[in-house]
Amino acid sequence: MQSSRKPTRHRQNRTAYLFLLPWLIGFFCLTLGPMLGSLYLSMTKYNLLSSPRWLGFDNYVQIFTDDSMFYHSLKLTFQYVLFSVPLRLIFALLVAMALNKGIRALGIYRTVYYIPSLLGGSVAIAIVWRKIFDGNGLFNHFLNWFGIEGPSWIANPNFVLYTIVTLSVWQFGSAMVIFLAGLKQIPADLYEASQVDGAGKIRQFFQITLPLLSPVLFFNLVMTIINSFQVFTPGFVIGDGRGGPMDSTMFYTLYLYLKGFSFFDMGYASALAWIMLVMIGGLTAIVFATSKYWVFYGDGKEEKG
Repeated sequence: MQSSRKPTRHRQNRTAYLFLLPWLIGFFCLTLGPMLGSLYLSMTKYNLLSSPRWLGFDNYVQIFTDDSMFYHSLKLTFQYVLFSVPLRLIFALLVAMALNKGIRALGIYRTVYYIPSLLGGSVAIAIVWRKIFDGNGLFNHFLNWFGIEGPSWIANPNFVLYTIVTLSVWQFGSAMVIFLAGLKQIPADLYEASQVDGAGKIRQFFQITLPLLSPVLFFNLVMTIINSFQVFTPGFVIGDGRGGPMDSTMFYTLYLYLKGFSFFDMGYASALAWIMLVMIGGLTAIVFATSKYWVFYGDGKEEKG
C-alpha cells in the first residue's frame, strides 16, 4: 500500500510545483530580479548609454547631504499623504454607511461610486481636472454665480496641492466598496440591543460600528498610505511634467522620474527609489505596530502584535 501511495503523492507534489512555476518565474524575473538590479544601479553612475560606474554609497550621501529638492519633494509628498489619506477614508466610510441603509439598486450605486477609482489615476482625468480648476475653468464659473472671483487654482502654488488632494478624495470608490462589505458583516442585533439600552446613532458608531470595522479600516489605511506615496500622474499632468508652478507639484515620484528619464541619471534615481521603498516599509511597519491598540476582531480581543 505504501509503495502505491508514494508515486501518487509524488505526482501531486509535481503538479503543485507546475502550478507554482508561472508565479515563480514572474516573481524572479519581473520582481526580485529588477529589484536587485536597481539596488546595484543605486550604487553606480549610470546614464543608460554607458556602462555603470561603481560609486558605492555616494548617491545616498549626496541625496541626504546635498540635494535640497529631495527634501522639498519629500515634504510635499508627506503633506499630500497627510491631507489625502484621512479625507479619502472618511469620505469613503460616509458613503459606505449611506449605501448600507438598504437602498434600492445598490449594485448600480456601488458601481457608479467605484468608477472614479478606475479612472482617477488616468492621464485623461488629470487633464479634465486641470481644466476644471483652471482660471477659466468650471469651478470658477460655479463660484461666479455667487459673486466670487476664484483664482487659477492650478497656477497658484498655494492652492495647486489641494486640487490634487481633491482629485485623490474623488477616488474613494475602492475603499468604499471594502467598507461596505465590512459594514454588512456587522450583526444587526447589536444595533437593536444598543437601541434598547438608549444608545443614539453617534454612540452606536463609536461603540459598535467603528470597533467592529477596525480590521477593514486597518487594511484600507495601509493600502491608501502606500498608494498615496506613489502619486505621480496628477502632479505630472497638472504641473506640466516639471513640478510647476514653482515646484509646488514636485512629488517624490515625479522627482525620481525626472532624475531617471529626463536627466538620465538612472543610478541616482534608483537610490531615490530604494529610499522610498524603505520609507514606505517603515511607515507600514509603524501602522502594524500600533494596530494592536485600536484594531479589534470578532472575539472582542485586540490584535496581538
